[in-house]
Amino acid sequence: MPEVVLLPHNTRRSLPMSLLRAREAVMSKFRPMLARHDVTEQQWRVIRVLGESSPLDATEVAERASILAPSLTRIIKALEDRGFITRGKFEDDGRRVQLAIAPAGMALIEELSPERRAIYAELEARYGHAEIEKLLDMLEALIKSQNDG
Repeated sequence: MPEVVLLPHNTRRSLPMSLLRAREAVMSKFRPMLARHDVTEQQWRVIRVLGESSPLDATEVAERASILAPSLTRIIKALEDRGFITRGKFEDDGRRVQLAIAPAGMALIEELSPERRAIYAELEARYGHAEIEKLLDMLEALIKSQNDG
């Protein structure tokens, strides 16, 4: 006989709700930093993704930054207008949009780096490096299990 899994009656023990609250708790530390530089969370994710690996196809940026394609189009325009990224075409396939971090985008990453490090240090001081690494591993395993299924 299959095991019966009961749904949580309390939203405090609901995985989707807990993940949303956890995201909110973490992002509340980063939002003031981003607001001071007039950068949205989604824009920052695109800048960070391109800062780590550039150039990339727009589809890859959307996937890595967890942004829907229609939203990415608007974000690309805003970031390009501010000189944080560049947009072009791939030589081998002119239909694909190539995005790259611009010097101003790298400068923004560098400028925010000390404050980002301080926020991470505060989180580590509160929860411990090992616990944060464990949480990240668990979240990666959850994501991978859903993508493989």
